[in-house]
Amino acid sequence: MAHLLVVEDDPQLRGALVRALRDKGHAVATAPSGMAGLDAAVTSRPDLVVLDLGLPDVDGAQVLRMLRAVSDVPVIVATARDDEPEMVTVLEAGADDYIVKPFGAAQLDARVKAVLRRLGVTETEEPLRVGGLRVDPVSREVTLDGTPIDLTPREFDLLAHLARRPGQVVSRRELLAEVWQQPLGGADKTVDVHLSWLRRKLGETAQHPRYLHTVRTVGVKLTAPEQPEGTG
Repeated sequence: MAHLLVVEDDPQLRGALVRALRDKGHAVATAPSGMAGLDAAVTSRPDLVVLDLGLPDVDGAQVLRMLRAVSDVPVIVATARDDEPEMVTVLEAGADDYIVKPFGAAQLDARVKAVLRRLGVTETEEPLRVGGLRVDPVSREVTLDGTPIDLTPREFDLLAHLARRPGQVVSRRELLAEVWQQPLGGADKTVDVHLSWLRRKLGETAQHPRYLHTVRTVGVKLTAPEQPEGTG
């Protein structure tokens, strides 16, 4: 789990970024202005800063220059300014990456991970546990009641996405957007086929589910099996 700081003055966009990044497993703090962001970056020492340029008090490019004078924290500039001279300016000022609004959560998450990986910052997300199921996002290993489960990369990503939302119904559209990175939609059959493979490896079926429960016309949720009466 990476500890991120989002510096963004638009409260609606700031909230959306926080939700999206937390859904991806990150810990997120925020700041609504340039000077507040600079102070938070210095005092809380995040793993990475997502920095808007159009801030109400100090331009984000100036914030970046001030931050670079006192810290080498990785910075991804997120802005609606898409002209090349602006990109060159902030990259020369010390930004590690540049992303143009609007962008999807999957794209931002991928860029965060790429920057951290390139700079050698290790993510330390804790293993996810749902009943006897243990999903380790770092080692990408899965065990069920202590027994290793061999999953394909896509099966693992699907299971990990659901494990980050235990008990919540996740739509097929969201799974296609976040796991398959198809934000404009795709074939629901793709999700159903991978869910079928996952169920087989977890020792269950759609007719007799233990962990993976389909909610008709809505989506799927991952929950721990109910204990038989008289146990626990």
